[in-house]
Amino acid sequence: MTLVDDEGNEHAFTLVGVVEVDQQRYAVLLPEEDPEEGAYVFRLESDADGEDILVNVEDDEEFDRVVKALESQEDLEDDWESDDEVYDADEDEDEDEQEGEGRRPSRR
Repeated sequence: MTLVDDEGNEHAFTLVGVVEVDQQRYAVLLPEEDPEEGAYVFRLESDADGEDILVNVEDDEEFDRVVKALESQEDLEDDWESDDEVYDADEDEDEDEQEGEGRRPSRR
């Protein structure tokens, strides 16, 4: 997806996922230009037409709750992947390496 900044510059992002925290959905986006920069977290809200719009998370407490939820989800996925590796001995190790390590979101 492409987002436009305040100066009118376009930036390409990949949607990493959507997480729900306290009955609110948040989108995690990774910049395609420089993925090492870290992920961006946006609150998803609906406009008048019911379309999702991205809203900056400016409240520190809200941002911290989302990060904790993402870290918790990441820990659960790591546990699941570890269990999966034990039970699926035929899985190609190269696939595990391609998945890479999860990135911690950055405040944007």
